[in-house]
Amino acid sequence: MDARFISAKVVQEVTTHHQHLDQVLGKYLESVKDPREKGLARELSYGVMRWYDRLTYLASLLLKKPFRAKDADLLALVCSGLYQLAYMRIPDHAAISATVETARNLGKPWACDLINAVLRRYQREKSALDSQAAESDSALYSHPDWLIGKLRKQWPDHWQAILNSNNEHPPLQLRVNLLMHTRAEYLQRLKETGMEATPSKIVESGIMLSKPVNVEEVPGFNDGSISVQDFGAQLAAYILNASSGHRVLDACAAPGGKTGHLLEHTPDIKQLVAVESDPERMGKLRDNINRLNLNATLVNADVNETENWWDGEQFDCIFLDAPCSASGVIRRHPDIKHLRTPEHISLFSVTQARMLESMWPLLKSEGRLVYSTCSIFQEEAEDQIATFTKKYDDVGILPIDSNWGVRTEYGRYILPGQELTDGFYYALMTKSSG
Repeated sequence: MDARFISAKVVQEVTTHHQHLDQVLGKYLESVKDPREKGLARELSYGVMRWYDRLTYLASLLLKKPFRAKDADLLALVCSGLYQLAYMRIPDHAAISATVETARNLGKPWACDLINAVLRRYQREKSALDSQAAESDSALYSHPDWLIGKLRKQWPDHWQAILNSNNEHPPLQLRVNLLMHTRAEYLQRLKETGMEATPSKIVESGIMLSKPVNVEEVPGFNDGSISVQDFGAQLAAYILNASSGHRVLDACAAPGGKTGHLLEHTPDIKQLVAVESDPERMGKLRDNINRLNLNATLVNADVNETENWWDGEQFDCIFLDAPCSASGVIRRHPDIKHLRTPEHISLFSVTQARMLESMWPLLKSEGRLVYSTCSIFQEEAEDQIATFTKKYDDVGILPIDSNWGVRTEYGRYILPGQELTDGFYYALMTKSSG
């Protein structure tokens, strides 16, 4: 299987069967030996999903009639060809000929002449077709209309910047393990190996590589010197700010990035209990903790069913990274645009409210609870906290004293692209003793 064949199949599975892009692509790449072919398959799959709304709009202008449902792989292949012509440095003739040949590899040789004609027409009429696509918001910003409308309504001063940021290639941001060395020492280590990096302005543990590489190539990854983590996600440990001797709960822990950072930030806490319901994700959590050579009490359970796992001893600090729509991390997961619907937002909101209510009794008086989502939708963020504070008299909101992002009455957002981060929401709460 070559890269274009893989990309067509991956995009087909994501868009018609609602599979997750990284999981489907990973399945196909298992059988690919050539690293260049792997890289091209990844670039095509992620690139087509990133620009899918724009590419399918262009395809609709170029095709006399749409493909039948059973030929969704051909629509994905046309989008792949258009993506190569519009966004990649592959010579046009090579992109067109290889894409046409892929139709034959898909077992549909009858489509070769059609795909050749479509791509050559785009090559000739690119300026006019791109101008026509710019008249549609969905095609211009390459997001579904409902998502554009929601962002425009909730973020009237930021929606265009958010949409543009969502379509960027995500940078490779790392968290330096400050238990092992200072950030300055690690930056020097990178420099000595010929890698350029810059420090984050918002977290003292963060650095960003100037040129993304495979994480296995980064010095110190295997020995726990660094971890891959967005700057916005690294904020969590600093906001929770656990102290020596504290008992800490990480309520939705997998895959373990924030769990590891909590332990690196406060290595002398009494205990960190990390709960995860999914057995497969629990395995990833365990692997991450082992790689960092850290200790945590790992619990495979539904965090809401406290009677099945909680020992009755309350926690000084709780970090609740609630399941959400992931609307803040679209630049890393472009399939989110097509896997989510407005109905999903409502479902996640119910889950988040239940988790807050389940966790609150587990917190000590004067304890701290950080509620976090990688969503920038208000229903999953500040609205949750506003409702929660009205329901419980012992909830206090603590300010997050920082200059990053957007401050609200009930917490703080950092929006996609701000300070070079993904999008997150954080609220810091305390339980009053009265």
